[in-house]
Amino acid sequence: MFVFSDFNSIASQYIAELRDVNVQKDRMRFRRNLERVGELMAYEISKSLPYQNTSVQTPLGKANAPILLQQPVIATIMRAGLPFHAGFMNYFDQADTAFAGAYRGYVLGIDENEDETYDFEVAMDYISSPDLAGRTLILTDPMLATGRSLEKVYHALLRYGIPAKTHIAAVIASPEGIAHVQQQLPQCHLWLGAIDDHLNEHFYIVPGLGDAGDLAFGEKV
Repeated sequence: MFVFSDFNSIASQYIAELRDVNVQKDRMRFRRNLERVGELMAYEISKSLPYQNTSVQTPLGKANAPILLQQPVIATIMRAGLPFHAGFMNYFDQADTAFAGAYRGYVLGIDENEDETYDFEVAMDYISSPDLAGRTLILTDPMLATGRSLEKVYHALLRYGIPAKTHIAAVIASPEGIAHVQQQLPQCHLWLGAIDDHLNEHFYIVPGLGDAGDLAFGEKV
């Protein structure tokens, strides 16, 4: 597991601005900061991918250079994941893409003490992907909260083939979400911006940053 906050880098500034309620008022900057973190994370992931040596003709001769052996497939969950995904596409600019439409459906219940409880089910209404068989899949989502959405989308993507390797990238994660992914998807490698304290009763990451989709694109009705 790679975590940006374990090291001092410019990524920490972008993540701090994503959290800041005053900076969040600038919707364009919020989207751009998600994109920037995506770019930096794409760079880090690129170090783990396979390369092949090739020869490049320059005006003065030939130069040897390693290039990607195969372009990855970059997947995201709409709509919150779109700016983060764009950052990955800026670096893996020849990559194929996959998209899933997934959202939480909240359920209100009553426990044995007659107190209100909240739970949710992950609903999916859209998915598209190229052939994933033998490919490197990078599944991106800004917030790794419970991990249930990522788990459901990953399994849905398997109908398009079994990836050779899967990376899951998130800007902010909860300990609960990390534990869920590591238990349910042990074959996936995690790349995170920061790990926060816990999930609240509504399954939001604390301190987190709020609803990434609403902050990037406006509140839903």
